[in-house]
Amino acid sequence: MTINTTPDLDGTTAIPCPDPDMTVLVANRGEIARRVIRTCDAWGIKSVAVYADPDKDAPHVAEATTAERIGPAALAESYLSIPAILDAAKQSGATHVHPGYGFLSERTDFAEAVVAAGLIWAGPAPASVASMGSKIEARKVAEHTGVPVIPGFNDSQDPKALAEAADRIGYPILVKASAGGGGKGIRIAHSPDEFDTALTDARTEAMRSFGNDDVIVERYITRPRHIEVQVVGDKHGAAIDLGTRECSVQRRYQKVVEEAPASNLDPQTESAMRAAAVALTRGIGYDSVGTVEFIVDAVSHEFFFLEMNTRIQVEHTVTEQVTGVDLIAVQLAVATGEPLTLAADHFDTVLAERPAHSIEARITAEDPWGGHLPQTGLVSTLLVPEGDGIRWDAAIVEGSEISPFYDSMIGKLIVTGHSRPDAIAALETALLSLSIDGLTTNVDFHRWLLLQPEMRLGDMTTRFLDETPLPRSTPFSGVSQSPWQTLSARRLTPHRSELAFDSPSRDDRWHGSARSGDAGTHIESPFPGLITELLVDVGDTVSAGQTLLTIEAMKMLHPLAAAGPTTIASIEVAEGQQVESGDTLITFMQSPSDNDTTGSAQ
Repeated sequence: MTINTTPDLDGTTAIPCPDPDMTVLVANRGEIARRVIRTCDAWGIKSVAVYADPDKDAPHVAEATTAERIGPAALAESYLSIPAILDAAKQSGATHVHPGYGFLSERTDFAEAVVAAGLIWAGPAPASVASMGSKIEARKVAEHTGVPVIPGFNDSQDPKALAEAADRIGYPILVKASAGGGGKGIRIAHSPDEFDTALTDARTEAMRSFGNDDVIVERYITRPRHIEVQVVGDKHGAAIDLGTRECSVQRRYQKVVEEAPASNLDPQTESAMRAAAVALTRGIGYDSVGTVEFIVDAVSHEFFFLEMNTRIQVEHTVTEQVTGVDLIAVQLAVATGEPLTLAADHFDTVLAERPAHSIEARITAEDPWGGHLPQTGLVSTLLVPEGDGIRWDAAIVEGSEISPFYDSMIGKLIVTGHSRPDAIAALETALLSLSIDGLTTNVDFHRWLLLQPEMRLGDMTTRFLDETPLPRSTPFSGVSQSPWQTLSARRLTPHRSELAFDSPSRDDRWHGSARSGDAGTHIESPFPGLITELLVDVGDTVSAGQTLLTIEAMKMLHPLAAAGPTTIASIEVAEGQQVESGDTLITFMQSPSDNDTTGSAQ
């Protein structure tokens, strides 16, 4: 029995092209843009790539039928610019707009603008995007549909009312942003004494990330699993699910490894959760591909609605592998008005006839042994494993330049076997054959990860990586030294990580990065990035741990904090300024009490 590695595109479950004259503009970049273009090529239809200046030579640009420049590197002027995307659609003669994931994919105003421009939106109706775009509103919809929700409170944004609700719910509690996702705007309070700080921090990060500081206070489940259900609806009222995915292996609320189907689930829990996902899909008249996410209590087996992602997921690949369904093709077909042709029991029927398990490892340009700091550079050599059951979806080819402007995920290695043990063993072998030279990646991190007992047994919760100490250096030989090893290591916590500069007595930290010069001690940028926030002025006296500024690199925020008391002598950068690795950011006056004044990136 052969495990198919390219579902639908070689005929596993054929999804007919709804219109041979359609032209699809992909309002995205990187791996997902290439993935959508791949389906367009299989159908023999035209595709349009869009690109910002750093991406002019990117693979997705070369592979599309045509390409349109949409602006400079800044996201607000390119990939997040609705006028620029619509102008590209007009210039290219596109008929459809596919948003991919991230960027504008879950923006109601973008969906509405696409429809208003007379284009076909390859996503759910704007009303569905709006109803699921706010966690508060989504929670209300779920409750109305009869889908279980975590005990929580969002009736008021008054701090006193929120604190009283936390007391009623019982600690520990979770404070999380209503808008957005990606782990931003989330804090845990284990006692009333921690609540005010958790609320302030969550609101501050939410406002900075989403422009909205509304929060939800809810019960914090101590042994949670993150389980997803893939759903599909059409414009004729049909709604089905395509099974579950396990997404519990996370770092800082970002998924690292995903699997389909989810293993070790209580059968009754799985059945009820899938039914709830379909009920929600049908209840909001959802007419596209989407994902309903749940938290499952690993102890009680209870499940609770978390959110609905009204777009294709990064991890759609593992569902494609076990079901043989091209989800991009389904998405485009139902957007065009075609009725759903997949049977309601497709998932169960396929797995009964052809048992399979698929695992995806997200490959990122990060240094795991240096606190997962983002990396940039040129991909000088790329060797990708091949063979039955192996799939490689990537943003890169040999010669690709990894810039600091966008997400650090550069590829996805997906391996499928007849069972979970088969898939684990095949992924181990595939990781040994994957070689990306020219920059540091997390390939060896995944090799280490697969050796952990929890991974072998499928016994992970979202706490897994927080509770499993990472070795101080790669346990595998032959790995080139990361440029970040001139910095100190970051100490991981459930919500943030710290990178301390020149902390001489800590065994778990390296040295380097704070420099002494004629003007006094100063800190340098640990990587290329954008200064998003300055929190101090010249002359300010700061204490150890106080955040001085924030750098954004590869879509992650990295606060730099003082590791000792000092006074600010000068500020060499401004908000909105792009900096390079090694640029001086802030200088300190020499302090008699701390001549080794340092800074840390959190």
